Amino acid sequence: MNLSLISLEILVGTLGLLILLVDLWLPPERKRRLGYIAAAALVLLFVNTFTAHSSCALSGTAFGGLFVQDALAVFFKRMFLLAGVVVLLMAVEFADRVAAGISEYYALILFALTGMLFAASANNLVMLYVAIELITVTFFVLVSFTRGRVTALEAGVKYLIIGALSSAFMVYGLALVWGITGKLDFNELAMVSEQYLGNRVFQVGVLLVLVGIGFKIVAFPFHIWAPDVYQGAPSPSAAFLAFGSKTAGFVLLLRFLFGAVPALTMHWEKLLLVLAAITILYGNLGALPQRNLQRLLGYSSIAHAGYLLLGVAALTNAGQAAILYYLGGYLFTTLAAFVVIVAVLRHLGTEDIGGLAGLHRRSPFLAATLALAMISLAGIPPLVGFFGKFLLFKAVIERGAENHGYYLLAFVALVGVVISFYYYFGVVKALYFSQGAPDSAPIAVSWPLKAAAGGCIIGMIWLGIAPNSLWTVARRAVGALAGMD
Repeated sequence: MNLSLISLEILVGTLGLLILLVDLWLPPERKRRLGYIAAAALVLLFVNTFTAHSSCALSGTAFGGLFVQDALAVFFKRMFLLAGVVVLLMAVEFADRVAAGISEYYALILFALTGMLFAASANNLVMLYVAIELITVTFFVLVSFTRGRVTALEAGVKYLIIGALSSAFMVYGLALVWGITGKLDFNELAMVSEQYLGNRVFQVGVLLVLVGIGFKIVAFPFHIWAPDVYQGAPSPSAAFLAFGSKTAGFVLLLRFLFGAVPALTMHWEKLLLVLAAITILYGNLGALPQRNLQRLLGYSSIAHAGYLLLGVAALTNAGQAAILYYLGGYLFTTLAAFVVIVAVLRHLGTEDIGGLAGLHRRSPFLAATLALAMISLAGIPPLVGFFGKFLLFKAVIERGAENHGYYLLAFVALVGVVISFYYYFGVVKALYFSQGAPDSAPIAVSWPLKAAAGGCIIGMIWLGIAPNSLWTVARRAVGALAGMD
């Protein structure tokens, strides 16, 4: 077993344990600062991934092939580390709304991050299940951490019930796949899966595994938990769900569909087309009447899962690379929106869109951050959201000559984009064109949160005007799925 390959996962998990230990000796008024220390440590680990001696510079397998380190894994791990930094900074700002146990909250974020890092390197059905469970179990607590709020407890219970149900489906599917093929390793499964294309039990097993992954990516019809959980969860937890959990689900989906059962995936073209179309329409239509910003972002998350499924349905390397690019942009846009929610929530105590009225006068910087996030999520140039959608649409349309259903899917996705303009620009309207209270005081923002928001703005703009910087890396990363890494 090559322990050097998993040094990043070990360090992040150890950091979580150290936070818990240090908490025992710190006075209560200083525990909040542990979040800054944890965020700084993740920044150092992120920078270290670019050095020649880091685990991310190595390639190979560990745990007897359960764990693989390749370009795809490194791409996702760097995104997870960046997300962890921003979420921890949000958690520090949110600390005054946590009655007790803020250090435990930081530690749980790090444990969830550890699960995401393992998910990026999953190369076996067992590792896939362990990674998903580590992420899901920590989020059971993160979602309901503000125990004094009934909505948080309700969100935690809903996430627990639906999460446990999806895990049950998944473990049953894993048992069926292993029982039929006798294989758990993705590479071994890929070599024999074509022999079982007509086997109904094998197909059911694969479908049940996809049910478990569908829960993580918030795809229809496994999305029913998302709006309520996003609304009730603490804002940092919802932010980590919106990006981290979804992205972990997509890296597992890509590895499973294209690395373990590629032959069967090619036969499920119509199913993938339908799932993508329904998910896009459901998410966008559901977001239209929402007034709670976190709930709106929950429905938006469903819609974006549908857009990402365009790349899966395309069944091409270009489609897979477009997914990676889109997720890279989604990192900055989604976290930017939640940074503003956390900053404004401390002053207003509400996530209602009406509370954002006149924010451009109280904090021009926060208003600009949220406006750019909404514009990017809507897919307006020159921000990164536009180019991400363009690449996904391009991958789908290129398949239209072979199957006209792809043209229909592209049309449905375009309708979804048009619908999304209404609710995204409704937020922008509240920021700049709705009158707030005349005596509203300016909103003070700490410099670490300003730095996080500024980094997100730079990411949204830079990746939009210079997309090749991320696109080249994304295309190289998906080569690992085809064994070309």
